[in-house]
Amino acid sequence: MASSEQQRALVVVQLSGGNDALNTVVPYTNGLYYENRPQVNIAPEDVLPIDNHLGFNPSMGPIKQLWDEGKVAVINGIGYPNPNRSHFRSLDVWHTAESEQVGQEGWLGKVIRDLDPQGENVLTGVNFGRGLLRSLYAKGVPVASVGNLETYGLFPDIRDDHMRQMALQAFSQMYGGEGKDMITQYITQMGTDALKGADILRVAPQQYTSSVTYPDTPIAENMKSIAQVLSADLGTRVYHTAHQSFDTHASELTAHAKLWTDVSTAIGAFMDDLKEQGKDEDVVVLMFSEFGRRIRDNGAGTDHGSGGVAFVLGTPVQGGTYGEYPSLRDEDQLEGDLHFNNDFRSTYSTLVDRWLGLDPVSITNGTYEQFDFI
Repeated sequence: MASSEQQRALVVVQLSGGNDALNTVVPYTNGLYYENRPQVNIAPEDVLPIDNHLGFNPSMGPIKQLWDEGKVAVINGIGYPNPNRSHFRSLDVWHTAESEQVGQEGWLGKVIRDLDPQGENVLTGVNFGRGLLRSLYAKGVPVASVGNLETYGLFPDIRDDHMRQMALQAFSQMYGGEGKDMITQYITQMGTDALKGADILRVAPQQYTSSVTYPDTPIAENMKSIAQVLSADLGTRVYHTAHQSFDTHASELTAHAKLWTDVSTAIGAFMDDLKEQGKDEDVVVLMFSEFGRRIRDNGAGTDHGSGGVAFVLGTPVQGGTYGEYPSLRDEDQLEGDLHFNNDFRSTYSTLVDRWLGLDPVSITNGTYEQFDFI
């Protein structure tokens, strides 16, 4: 690979709500799939085959193209011991890499801290979306959270440079000062970091040019923003965004198709953009969801389950299927769910060690077998 560990970036895309693994990577030659999914199934002739047994959802055309180019690793049967069907708890497990107790810090927050232990770059980690997810939190780690890159920044509506500089100076003084207690000092540092990060990020859209046209969707807008920051070479190594809602209890066939159309076209445009920017060797994308869905449909959709599927994409990726596809036989099910057969922390460990060049043990809270997709 041409990229060095100092350049490499990880982009994490969270498919919020519990993506239906069975209707994403479809076992289209397995009769048990159609027996359990009499209403909510993908017909064999509609599947995008990746081998003689499995195929992608028909709305995943751009991802199928990347698969054909050898740039997609499909992690089947991904999950964790004693799975929880609560969105909040399961997301917390994935965010902190801690399944037995409530974790204190996010795995990506710890990655950012290890990449930049002195906190020299306030933009080592950037989240595109509202709020700051648990996965990005770690003590003393600054992370910029961007709703809209085009308007992001402090006092973006002030167009006059002199007036804006005066406003920024006043803001800086408000957060400055000596002799404050620890809490105030922490707030001061966060305010100063926000000030610095916002001002730096403002330049990214101005420096960016591309012939790639992104779809007009929220996830595509966020992927374009990630490409803009990547092209600006601001030293950002960890990017995060999310798309929702994959919580398809009803009208799944229509809703799931729309969700995957939005995600796959956004990813396809992003990958094309990376290649045009000369960044495709430097970026790997992880897509995950907090859990899968029940094996049997409910007549209109599917309910919360466990074992799921994740994807690792990019030019540096060794494409293929990893992990076993879970059995659909009654005796092999976990209370009506797919049994996981590989711990999600194995995927994390592989990315942290083989892609980012960090020690994964403290980040994943243990030692886990790694895959060969990197």
